[in-house]
Amino acid sequence: MSEKISTRNGFGNGLLREAEEREDFIVMDADLAKSTRGGWFRDEYPERWINTGISEQDLFATAAGIAETGRPVFANTFAIFSERGFEQVRQQIARPKRNVTVVGSHAGVITGEDGPSAQTIEDISAYRGLPNLRVISPADAVEANALVTALADDDDPAYLRLIRESVPVIHDEDEYEPEIGKGEILREGEDVTLIAHGAMVHVVQEAAEVLADDGIDARVINMSTIKPLDEELVVESAEKTGAILTAEDHNIYGGLGSAVAEVLSEQHPTPMKRIGVEDEFGTSGNGLDLYEYYGFTGEEIAEAAKGLIA
Repeated sequence: MSEKISTRNGFGNGLLREAEEREDFIVMDADLAKSTRGGWFRDEYPERWINTGISEQDLFATAAGIAETGRPVFANTFAIFSERGFEQVRQQIARPKRNVTVVGSHAGVITGEDGPSAQTIEDISAYRGLPNLRVISPADAVEANALVTALADDDDPAYLRLIRESVPVIHDEDEYEPEIGKGEILREGEDVTLIAHGAMVHVVQEAAEVLADDGIDARVINMSTIKPLDEELVVESAEKTGAILTAEDHNIYGGLGSAVAEVLSEQHPTPMKRIGVEDEFGTSGNGLDLYEYYGFTGEEIAEAAKGLIA
């Protein structure tokens, strides 16, 4: 895990890679192409890129109309700004099941210096509540890149959550193939299961190493698809290890932790701990420093896991 690349960069490279294979999809931005990496696509394929300006409602409504013609659309903005067009996502994308991927970049407190007004900690909760809309948060740039193909090939709408900060690459780009709706076991273990998405996946991998030093064998799962959740893997993990810890750069309410808790409460009640933002808005600071501030470190997550199995 030495190389570090942001998932927004992985997505941008994925758009360019996919454009070499097919000519039907459209990329859209709301005046943020440089930051979302939609600008990389614009520079190479200007005839297939649309800028709506600072109008997220228009971004999503127009994307829905284009998708109605049979062309997949990637509609990019910051995660926080996507919420300005929530009604359009609901009524014109999710409800009629248009092939639009709503791309929310700069998500989570790891956005850092942009401050609490830009640190989206509630987006997964909001979009999880929309029928027909899949919610996906890739762990690294390789996964984000590969998801461009998977999402363009699939007719259903999705919310793709990306981050600005560079994080370790954990997948081999020559071998990795994403499977939407399925969790990915990164490490086997018998004592506790650590489940995460996005930038927190490499953090729980670090936690597993800390636990291993103390003789605790942790299973690690990359649950990049938060909806539809891989319920079978959650229950199987609970049966195997007897304890579940979820970790995410998101409010503890409504995100991955809530989704996993819903499954366990109905299918296999299991000791569980949710790690995340404790129902408060973020604060300004370097993104990685904020991970320390909120306890999003391998050491602190390992301590929380120990508490589950004590």
